[in-house]
Amino acid sequence: MKIKLAITTIGSLLLLGTANAQEAAITATEVADQTSDVKFIIDNLWILISAALVFIMHLGFSALESGLCQKKNVVNVLFKNVFIICMGIVTYYLIGFNTHYPGEFNGFMQFGGMAGYDAVNAAANETKAYADYTYWADFIFQAMFAATAATIVSGAVAERVKLSSFMIFSTILVAIAYPIAGSWHWGGGFLAEAGFYDFAGSTVVHMFGGFAALAAVIILGARKGKYTKDGTKPILPHSLPLATIGAFLLFFGWFGFNGGSVLSADPASVALVFTTTSLGAAGGGLGAILISWALLKKPDLSMALNGLLAGLVSITAGPDVITVPCSLIVGFIGGCIVVLSVIFFDKVKIDDPVGAVSVHGIVGIWGTIALAIPIFNGGNEDVSMIAQLKGIASVGAFAFAFSLIVFLILKFTIGVRVSEEEEEEGLDVAEHGVDAYNG
Repeated sequence: MKIKLAITTIGSLLLLGTANAQEAAITATEVADQTSDVKFIIDNLWILISAALVFIMHLGFSALESGLCQKKNVVNVLFKNVFIICMGIVTYYLIGFNTHYPGEFNGFMQFGGMAGYDAVNAAANETKAYADYTYWADFIFQAMFAATAATIVSGAVAERVKLSSFMIFSTILVAIAYPIAGSWHWGGGFLAEAGFYDFAGSTVVHMFGGFAALAAVIILGARKGKYTKDGTKPILPHSLPLATIGAFLLFFGWFGFNGGSVLSADPASVALVFTTTSLGAAGGGLGAILISWALLKKPDLSMALNGLLAGLVSITAGPDVITVPCSLIVGFIGGCIVVLSVIFFDKVKIDDPVGAVSVHGIVGIWGTIALAIPIFNGGNEDVSMIAQLKGIASVGAFAFAFSLIVFLILKFTIGVRVSEEEEEEGLDVAEHGVDAYNG
């Protein structure tokens, strides 16, 4: 009897142990699922917050560009920036996103469109197609980037470009050229296969916009009275306070530009990128302040602002790879480069009212190259200088040639420049029939 009771008791304990083990396993699975869900929600939210920060950068560009221009052209500059963000989002939705990220393709060009959006993308959201965020979170984040290329051009051609021509040019640039160049790297194209590295777009966004602007500025010509037989005549900005607000808004938005490019809310990665981004910007500002003061004999605020932005562009290629101490050095050199570049373009009579070609184009080259220098990237052998130079040459040549062709077509058809009378009067009245400031 005692033996039977013992066997029964042992059997009960074994059954209880098995049940407890199963319950523990179920609980562990549930905890893992819940943890995964929480991570997904936080990562997805960070991507959306970053998209909002990048959107703020368009306000920064608006303030910076209008502040550095004459007051008679402020409405025109602001109108262009309003158009750019609206057009950029719509065209990126219609064609840009699927061109930018075509999936399997020949590595050079494949246009994407609306086909399959509803079915494919809805399924992607349901199944969490990406590890850390939804399809539409990715779309809206990348859409905020897309219009930046046209915004860079907007500042360079300010105060003399015909509004209708610029609207056509910027639409074609954002809808077709930018997604194609971006697909070469971020879409798995030939640059990605070559090992080219560009974390948040020193080349793919900023240098692309800078070289597109250079082509447009060369065709457009300088503002009336900028260059005379006696030398360069400064055309002073109408509001340095407004320009300063714009620069700081860009700095603020850049935390989303670089921080969001981590593509998750990973604490260590985001914190590192925030730190290197900040130090790069600060180094750029200091570099520009020191060298411009030495060369121009006065502390120049506009140069300091462009130095701040140059530092940001410099670090954007590799804020996750460049070491923290070296991010300051990379930004500092970028700040020095932008001052020398602005002076150079004035010497060769290429008129860029806001220094966009220098800040984004020339410094974008530096940031992409700096990433491949072992002393800056901590000896990371995964980044090849040959691959970096290949990316610079490919994107730069494509952006310049594409813009040159489109702008030339516009020049010989509808024209790209306002009349001398309209330029003298100011584009606010000539193009929009209203002054920015009344009274």
